[in-house]
Amino acid sequence: MSDMTGPTPVGALHGASYDGYVRIAEEPMRGMITLRGDLSGPLAKGATTVTGLDMPGPREVTVMTEKAIAWMSPDELMVMVPLADLPAALETLDTTLRDPFATAVDVSQARSIFSITGPDALVREVVAKLAPVDMDPQQFRPGMFRRTRLAQVPAALWLPAPGRVELICFRSVADYVFTILADAAKPGSEAGLFA
Repeated sequence: MSDMTGPTPVGALHGASYDGYVRIAEEPMRGMITLRGDLSGPLAKGATTVTGLDMPGPREVTVMTEKAIAWMSPDELMVMVPLADLPAALETLDTTLRDPFATAVDVSQARSIFSITGPDALVREVVAKLAPVDMDPQQFRPGMFRRTRLAQVPAALWLPAPGRVELICFRSVADYVFTILADAAKPGSEAGLFA
């Protein structure tokens, strides 16, 4: 990982974007911390302390702009903070986590974040073309969080608001993910799934 006090880290695709029937964009890097351990103890307190957000339930995310807590599994959370807040968040977690089996790992530079924005039905359709997630508005609502596969690669996604999906993938597959999202959003390929 590069030194966070040096030059500003950049995304894998340097902020690439594509305007199809929805907009696909690589989001600026965020501080991302994977927390593993007992979610009922100090780990949850640490996550809520560094973000100021409520703890999400299973398969949920709590979000406020660049801050988020995502439930990844029964013993894992993903905490997101502005990149500038990352060192302080890690320090707070280091003092909060007293469980020797709990871990807090900075994965900021190992992940990429993409947004898909536009009319809600079309944003959902792009995701539905690539992921085995029921994107029907009655089934997948803002506040829900899913770990899944996007074509051939692992990804996680959520809806911060209607008409916007955010998605995390490994940085090593960012170009592939951007390409398949852009391909799914090509004008003329609309399927009318949620019209």
